[in-house]
Formats: sequence, C-alpha cells, structure tokens
Amino acid sequence: MELRLISRNLSPTLFVVWILCARPGAFPGDHLSLKSDRASLMEDRYESWLARYNRTYKSRAERLLRFQIYQANVLYVDFINRLPLPFKLTDNGFADMTNVEFKATYLGFHRRTNRRTDMKTNITDETDGDMPASFDWRKEGAVTPVKDQGQCGSCWAFSAVAAVEGLNQIKTGKLVSLSEQELMDCDVGKHDQGCSGGEMDTAFSFIQRNGGITSESDYPYRGRDGSCDAAMLRSHAATISGYGDVPANDERSLEAAVARQPISVAIDAGGLEFQLYSRGIFTGICGYDLNHGVAAVGYGSEGSRNYWIVKNSWGRDWGEDGYVRMLKGAPDRRGVCGIAMDASYPVKG
Repeated sequence: MELRLISRNLSPTLFVVWILCARPGAFPGDHLSLKSDRASLMEDRYESWLARYNRTYKSRAERLLRFQIYQANVLYVDFINRLPLPFKLTDNGFADMTNVEFKATYLGFHRRTNRRTDMKTNITDETDGDMPASFDWRKEGAVTPVKDQGQCGSCWAFSAVAAVEGLNQIKTGKLVSLSEQELMDCDVGKHDQGCSGGEMDTAFSFIQRNGGITSESDYPYRGRDGSCDAAMLRSHAATISGYGDVPANDERSLEAAVARQPISVAIDAGGLEFQLYSRGIFTGICGYDLNHGVAAVGYGSEGSRNYWIVKNSWGRDWGEDGYVRMLKGAPDRRGVCGIAMDASYPVKG
C-alpha cells in the first residue's frame, strides 16, 4: 500500500506511531542510542522553533503536550517532504496545534445553501477572446500586502476585502487597504458573525447597502469582535455597486473571472497538509467541505502543471510569503480543495 494512502487514513498521532514502528531502531535489538539521538535532535528542533516564534506556555504540562503535538506534525512533515510531490511542508507557526484545534481557530467560512441566480452582471461573460496564459494581479498593483487574521475565524472578511481592494484599484488607480474590522463589527447577522465566521457574498451585500467601506487605517484590525463604530460607517474609502457569483464547478469560468479582477473563493483548508504548507503547487489531501475564505489573484504554470495564485490571511510566515499556489485544472470539476465551487466578486459600476 502506498505510504501516503496509509497516512490519509490515520490521525497524525497514529501515523507517527506507525511510522516509528516501521523505522530502524524501533524493534528489540536495535541500538538504543539511535532512539536517544533522534529524541535529542527533535528536542533541539523544538527549542529552535520555540525561539523562532517566541512561543511560551503557561505550564510544563502544556509545554510537554505541545512538544508531543509538534513532534507528530514534524514527523509527518518530514515524511511528506520525502515523497515526489510538487509541494513541500514545514514546521510553521501552526506546528504545535492539532489539526482539530487549527480548524476550530482559523477556518470561518459559512457557506449559504443558495447562491445568487439573479445577477445582472457576469464578468465571465464579458471576457473577450482567449485569456492570457498567465496573469498576476500583484504585478498590476491591485493586491495589498498579506494580512494576518490572527486567532479569529474572520477569513471571510479578509477574502471579501481583498476582492474589493483589487476592484477599487482597477477602477480608480488607487490601492487602498480596507477595513476587515468594520465588517466584523458592523456586518453582524444570520450569516456573518465576526470571529465566529461568515460569508463573502453577504459581506459584499453589506458594503453595497452601506454605501461603501472605510480604510484599514481609519478602522484598524483588532482580531476580536467589537462594537460597530457608527461614525466610520459613513467614511467610505471604496464603494461597490453590487456583486455576483462565478458559475460553480467551472475552472474555465473562474479563470475568466480572475483575468478581470481578484476573486473571493472558498476552499477546504482543513487538511493537515494545508495547515503545514510551505511552498510549491499544492495537490495535498483535502476535501470539498468549504470552510475558508481566500482570494484568487492570478494563475500561471510551472512545468506541466497549472496553478492558481491564492492570497491567504495567515501572515507572511505561512506558505510562499502568505500565498499558496493551488493546482489549476484538477480532474474533479470542483477544483482542488473545492476552489471552483463557490467563487464570487464585487461589481463597481
């Protein structure tokens, strides 16, 4: 059986037990020094990681627990990195978290059961001729620096804001960092609930109804839910006239949309490989349970593989300076990790 298929069916902890038992030095009669050397190297690696991320814990018991989690994650990282895959993992800032903890803390996309069917504007219909073979809105000056949502499920707000920032720059020539915190504090209702999660379409709807959204400098991000600043609601740094949805499960339509402007997309980011992603074209284990909002800001190719350029909101330490390149043209129509299932965009008349 292929080792990666075994790992797919085991929790990280059980996988580590399995992989250790399959390694030299794990059976009676092997040199005990091998085990001691490995333990020492792992402890040194953990100490270096603690210093790199300035991580401290409240008690020795918590430190031991976090070390055990870190060790399980690192062994998985090393295992995956030995396989001939187009991406690599690393012991990033999430390496002392279980995958369950990670998902509960950082994933906050709530998918609605119904998508818009009454759009008057469909940007995929407006694309003339063939799309360029590659495109990157960062090179066009339409993407703000990568932001960090912190330990808050506000990814939906960052995804929506990234799309509005891009559209605003395309229409006005000015790149303005906009306020996710305004959405978290003021766009509160059935679908959008601050750190508890939300949805990009309803964020666009709020911005449209409100007449615009203010700047990040005027309404800075705090990483926690707060009371709505009514005065800032009347201060608009960018406006939109509506929003629409990209046809579902159609990467060609998504490509046409991204060729016109940055697009909000929802993905399944709940896998351990996505949590610990470092670089390369992501083809890792993931499903189609959409739980994270990000922004598709371009696409390209490397060798025989095509990819999406996706802006995340977990800071620049994660991935490729805060970005992930995800396989474009997956065998499943839904796209890798469901990237083509629920994409949407703001409109500015």
